[in-house]
Amino acid sequence: MRRRLLLLLAALLAGACVQQPAQNTAPSASPAGGGGDAAFKTIHDKYVVEFLRRNPTVNTYLGGAGLDPSLKEVDGKLRDHSASALAEEDRWLADTQKAFQGIDPASLSPTRKIDRDVALAQIAFLLRQHQTRKYQERAVDTYVSEPFRAIDWQMQGMTQTGEKTYGTPDEWRLVTQRVSDIPRFLQVAQQQLEAGVKSGNTADQRMLLRDGVTTAGANAEYFAKKLPETAKDRLAAGEASDQMLRQLDDACQQASEAYKKFAEFVRTTFFDAGAGDKLTPKAQFAQDRYAFGAEEYDWALKNNLRVDTTAAKLYDESWPIVEETRKQMIDLARQIGQKRGMTLPADGPQAVQAVFEELGKDYPKTDAEMVDWYREAGVKLVDYARKTGVFDVPADYKLDVVETPPPLRASIDGAAYYPAPPFKQSGVGRFYVTTSGNNDPAVLKENNRAALADLSAHEGFPGHDWHYKVMTQFRNDIAGVRWLTPGAVEDSSSMWEDSMAAEGWALYSEALMAEPQQGAPEGFYTPEEHLYQLKGKLYRDLRVRIDTGIHTGKMTYDEAVDLFSEVVDFQPGKCSDANKTEAKRASCDGSERAIFRYSKWPTQAITYRLGKDQIFALRSEAAKLLGDKFSPKEFHLLFMRQGTIPAGYFREELLSAIQKK
Repeated sequence: MRRRLLLLLAALLAGACVQQPAQNTAPSASPAGGGGDAAFKTIHDKYVVEFLRRNPTVNTYLGGAGLDPSLKEVDGKLRDHSASALAEEDRWLADTQKAFQGIDPASLSPTRKIDRDVALAQIAFLLRQHQTRKYQERAVDTYVSEPFRAIDWQMQGMTQTGEKTYGTPDEWRLVTQRVSDIPRFLQVAQQQLEAGVKSGNTADQRMLLRDGVTTAGANAEYFAKKLPETAKDRLAAGEASDQMLRQLDDACQQASEAYKKFAEFVRTTFFDAGAGDKLTPKAQFAQDRYAFGAEEYDWALKNNLRVDTTAAKLYDESWPIVEETRKQMIDLARQIGQKRGMTLPADGPQAVQAVFEELGKDYPKTDAEMVDWYREAGVKLVDYARKTGVFDVPADYKLDVVETPPPLRASIDGAAYYPAPPFKQSGVGRFYVTTSGNNDPAVLKENNRAALADLSAHEGFPGHDWHYKVMTQFRNDIAGVRWLTPGAVEDSSSMWEDSMAAEGWALYSEALMAEPQQGAPEGFYTPEEHLYQLKGKLYRDLRVRIDTGIHTGKMTYDEAVDLFSEVVDFQPGKCSDANKTEAKRASCDGSERAIFRYSKWPTQAITYRLGKDQIFALRSEAAKLLGDKFSPKEFHLLFMRQGTIPAGYFREELLSAIQKK
């Protein structure tokens, strides 16, 4: 098959999706703001710009130069994770924390009070990350993935210079500068990991192997070949471009060698060589190190996600929710079986499995066809929204779907979405689909015709793609602090603050498409697609159980893999069994990939269900307040205009605003 690389932007940059404001400026104080709004804005704006300066990847991800021109050159850099740089950063954070605390919240307008709370939570997270957890000593996936993602987002936001060319000479200059910084970046990473070895603060063996060795090797290949080839295809021809290509190729080869050396450092430091290519962790690194701990988990719930609960409570409450969703699936599976004339087993889980096996017969025959089917599902969802009026969708809205590239495959299980930089005028969001890579029938059957709608609603429309495009349309009304992603954009160093809103909205979107609408009494899904929507709900429900379980010591990694396979895929038995069926093998492989991600990203997995529940609760409260005057469409717009922060920050303000509407 023909693999579509992330950096081939010709198809991706066609068409704007939502009309954008003419300028990108920091949001001004509310006209009805309190007396402290002006002073707060000064501190806020300085904090946002300095945060972006110190976090170049986040700066590129958000398009920081569109917010402040002084941030343009930051796109040519990578973050400084050195001990001295982090110590100086912590001093700045502490000073900024005092400045925010020095403003009386009673003097602020409701919107600015929320922004103050958000900033203080971000700073508290970063200081705890550096000083209490010392996570910089074990952040293997951050170090491996950050340069690639920074450059990928940089390429994503490039200016179109011709029919098939992208990137001005200045934009390519910044790419070259950033690539040139990779050897320094990885050298600092090695120093931090060496410090972690001395202090006993090391990453889990699985992260060390998959990110530190395998993904680092994939990045070495990418910089040695793929990036230079892509630049050659995309950079407009000319004498200056020839020189730029030579400089970039030079930097890429050095970056590739740096990744090879980093992978070798991880390999020799943490592993013993086995037979063939098999690596086994050295004795001092063989113990599981993925557990977050109840104390840290509870702190993150309160500070990062703005949720008033505990890991223990979430763990206990999760199982009845899982059981109820499974019951709904069993009942629906029997209805589908009856409609299709199937004779189903008496056992409920086996009946669901039988229906899934039947639906799996209508599957794409290649990885390329699988991606095409996802595109078609996205088109149908957009058409449905237009016909029912559930959202006002512009005529030029376009959803782009691409295959996940090798360097991101370790982190993206199934699918993911990365938005266009909101502070810039150019760029496009990407709905990534992770294929088998080798036309594996087992994986293709999992992505059968009925399975596509739910995931497309989550990652595409009306989920992530629509959410970010609406927010970008109103970006000047959303304070800069609400866009920030402290720690990292998406890896184990992340705060996951933005995930409560973003993933909560995406899971809510899945459920929304199942609700009756005018002209669609059964909602969007067919019964078969609805079964997969419930399956999507089921594994987000189960994630709460698993994430709180593995990170507080209530279950082991292997127990979590078995539970995921048995509950979500309705495949009985242990994944360690030697005589697994082909379906069980595929289920176990997918389950293990999911648990690996959860083991790296504590609290991220719970944001889906918790965020969705918050939206439903808010919608219910708003409907009670307004009665017949309540408009779901207006509610949705007000929610999205709050930005990517947990609803716990803005619940009262949103309800007040919707009453005024």
